[in-house]
This record gives sequence, structure tokens and C-alpha cells, in this order.
Amino acid sequence: MFTFGNDIIGIIALLLAIWAIVGTLQSSAEPVTKLIWVLLVLILPIVGFVLWFLIGPGAKTLPGRRRI
Repeated sequence: MFTFGNDIIGIIALLLAIWAIVGTLQSSAEPVTKLIWVLLVLILPIVGFVLWFLIGPGAKTLPGRRRI
């Protein structure tokens, strides 16, 4: 059975994935780069988000996103 905690974690993971996808699509990166990032976030949502957050594409910064 699913617990309330698992549901919350799933919703948070979904929201983070959506944030990463929107950020990627709004970036100034090449279309192929955008496609690769979107696929990475869709296939591996949590790992993809962390990688996107740390080294993701684009010149646009979203609130709360650090630039390395």
C-alpha cells in the first residue's frame, strides 16, 4: 500500500521535473541539447533534476537556481 509520505515525495518529484523541463525549454541552448535534457529529466526524474540544477543548459536563471 502507498502511504501519504510516498504520495508527497512523488508529487514533489513531479513538480521538480516540470520545473527542470520548463527551465530547459526556456533556455538559450541548442534544440538538440534541450531534447537531451528533457529526455534525461523524463527518464530519470530525480537524478535528471539534480544534474539539470547543477550543470543544466541555458543563460536564463530561474529563482533559486545557482550558477556554477
